[in-house]
Amino acid sequence: MRSKEAGALTGVGRVREHSAAAVAGKYWAVFRTQLLNSLAYPLDLLGRSLLIVLFMWIFMNLWRVTYGATGESSIAGLTLADTMWYLMMAEAVMLSKHDLSETFSEQVKDGSVAYLLNKPFNFILYHFAAGLGDSLLAFGGNLLVGSAVVWLMVGPPPGLTGWIFAGAAVVLSWLLDFCFSALIGLSAFVVEETNAFRWIYQKFLLLLGGVLIPIDFFPAWLQTISLNLPFAWIIYGPARLFVDPSLARLGHVFLQQCIWLAVVGGIVWVIYRRVVARLVINGG
Repeated sequence: MRSKEAGALTGVGRVREHSAAAVAGKYWAVFRTQLLNSLAYPLDLLGRSLLIVLFMWIFMNLWRVTYGATGESSIAGLTLADTMWYLMMAEAVMLSKHDLSETFSEQVKDGSVAYLLNKPFNFILYHFAAGLGDSLLAFGGNLLVGSAVVWLMVGPPPGLTGWIFAGAAVVLSWLLDFCFSALIGLSAFVVEETNAFRWIYQKFLLLLGGVLIPIDFFPAWLQTISLNLPFAWIIYGPARLFVDPSLARLGHVFLQQCIWLAVVGGIVWVIYRRVVARLVINGG
């Protein structure tokens, strides 16, 4: 009797394992397809990466004057070289983000969302897998071009540890950004037009996320506000970790990212389950 029960439990375990592998395989196929599609247009990928050259040139001129005016070799613990490498990583993350909110809105408006919801995969995870493939290549292109430019301007980048730590943090920052994009996109199921929400989110990233100015340069009160909001851990966390790759900072960045992922991801999941049930499509 016990052997039969054990056999049954083993069978259930194998089915679950096979099912999990099949689910992962579906999203891997979506990711791989998007990756190959992006690779089919290398000149387009390179062209998008050239924007970071302009940004780095502007930042270099701005911060060179700023450091010169202060007469200090470092500000808030960051040298000019540190600041430029920080901004390069921040811009690389920002420019490689895949904005899904606009995609969601368009799919609700044209009715294609109904087609996707009937597919044998999760609507949210499908878009995440597709967006990840696009973001990965865009990030690589931005890093390649941005690093070459900043290296010529201020010298070599931080050591290998910085690249590894920042790379790991960037993956979590993409997940967190995806959750916010999904949250904005899901509002299209109710209001359909999401431009205002998307604009507000982008401005929060630019100002409180540390894209334009390292949060270390903020007044103390604004630093406190920024570091207690999720936007800093999408941009500032990975970029700061890049120029200061300590284990203590790595642990703190990961902790903050995981906390906000749990909070925002949970909200996305709850809202997704509710709005899909109330879906109203134009003309349908």
